[in-house]
Amino acid sequence: MDLRVVGGAPADPFLSAADLFETEFELSYPVFVRVRDDPDSRTWAGHYQDRHVLNISRQAATSAMARELALHELSHMARNEEGHVSHYQSTREAVFLALAGRTVERRKLAHCYQIANHCKDIYADDLTLSVAPADKLVQFLESQLAAALADRPQASGRPGSRLVTAGSDPEITAVNAAFALALVERHDLVEPDHRLYDLAHAAADDAPSVSLDTFKERFRTLADDPSKSDYRRTLVDVVKHYVVNPGMAAD
Repeated sequence: MDLRVVGGAPADPFLSAADLFETEFELSYPVFVRVRDDPDSRTWAGHYQDRHVLNISRQAATSAMARELALHELSHMARNEEGHVSHYQSTREAVFLALAGRTVERRKLAHCYQIANHCKDIYADDLTLSVAPADKLVQFLESQLAAALADRPQASGRPGSRLVTAGSDPEITAVNAAFALALVERHDLVEPDHRLYDLAHAAADDAPSVSLDTFKERFRTLADDPSKSDYRRTLVDVVKHYVVNPGMAAD
């Protein structure tokens, strides 16, 4: 893999991630790692005609999770190159179809994009977890959810690439908790008595209008290789469920 780090961060975590990723997967295009100073934009991948760009905050690039975050973004790049529908279906189109004719407050609209991004993350992490030990990822999910609960929200929330911590309101925190449970159950990563379940149920208690179990099952059971129409329908349904059917919390 042709990987180059730009922006003054240590290259070792990214080179280590590339070496580990290449034990199972290949990328045809070079990867440029660009370190950003904005700590709120943790990581995201950009895809172009002749390259991929792994954007990462300086804070994340120098953290203990740098290798794992890089692996996650490399997985997004691999999904992009293989043409997986999750990485080509327009999120904007799915949200528009789900919310057509409805007025939705900006807070909820931002959450819809985050929910759709969780679906994409599931498919990336299917690859990540096939090459990397899961311990640090589970700890990461646990710490992010604990931080969100400790910061009982006073802000409106904003979309992010993984679990939102500071400023998350109870509803999206509950959905984030469902995503975390879905991921660990999809890959059998934890036992039923793991602390993540206690945290998730605490998040659900704070948001009675959100069904933790419903969102968990929708994320957990995403088909491995859906057709374009099936995946569009999945995104439309999960977004519509969040906005239109919040009353189905007592599943």
